[in-house]
Amino acid sequence: MSYLFVEYPKCTTCKRAKKWLDDHEVDYEDRHIVEKNPTAEELQKWIEKSELPIKKFFNTSGILYKEMNLSQKLKTLSEEEQIELLATNGMLVKRPILVGEDFVLVGFRDEAVWKETLKVNND
Repeated sequence: MSYLFVEYPKCTTCKRAKKWLDDHEVDYEDRHIVEKNPTAEELQKWIEKSELPIKKFFNTSGILYKEMNLSQKLKTLSEEEQIELLATNGMLVKRPILVGEDFVLVGFRDEAVWKETLKVNND
């Protein structure tokens, strides 16, 4: 099974996640989040599939997020408007994102979650 791995290649978290996938021989298709930003339709599907709140899809530590004062602005936007905003610039989107047939993982904080979701063997 091959997965979609959405990343920003200069991101250290993305590099760690990619190395983890390679080390565990997980097959994936790589996609640069800035060169091919997720569309609103993709984001809508991913949010639903992930069962996470939309806020988890925002790169809250990113420069653009802070420059746009989104921590305040998001409170006034509908979910649809937030998704449209995410679709405007890949730097607003939290990464990496791993998309499978029946799951979406956002960020790479907990390797155990990735290991359990992908059903890979322990090291």
